[in-house]
Amino acid sequence: MGTFQGGLIAAPCTARYCAVGAGVGVSTFELVAFDRALRQAGFADYNLLRVSSILPAGVQLLPAIDLPKGSLVPVAYGVFSSSEEGRTIAAAVALAFPQDPKEIGVIMEAEGYMSEQEARELVAAMAEEAMEDRNLTIGRLEVVAAAATVELCTAVFAGVALW
Repeated sequence: MGTFQGGLIAAPCTARYCAVGAGVGVSTFELVAFDRALRQAGFADYNLLRVSSILPAGVQLLPAIDLPKGSLVPVAYGVFSSSEEGRTIAAAVALAFPQDPKEIGVIMEAEGYMSEQEARELVAAMAEEAMEDRNLTIGRLEVVAAAATVELCTAVFAGVALW
């Protein structure tokens, strides 16, 4: 049921689907590197709205975003860029789906100067702890990550789109 706000009825909106992606982009321009990382992840043709890290109950994981290009898409993500040549950078997200599909799950993100394996382990550990905090049992844990050795300006991105 919606609530009355200044003459408008605000209806609750809960995502039914999600998709994950990760990518790396390199350019002389930071924003172009970010765009290239988004393109590799499958998120470049959407307007991303950064959201916090809750998976709605019953959300279904799909292989890609299934919305018209240019759509506003809620996304929980980690992104990192650097121009420190030779450094390793990574971004990762973990999705902890609950054993009981009527419960919520969590999304955890990490990014920074680290290896892909370190990023994967970090987000998995955070997702496990966040689910424990909620007294929820993980039914399935998905992790996606991107890592790169920096050249020019390099960006890494890992995200979960919700719609």
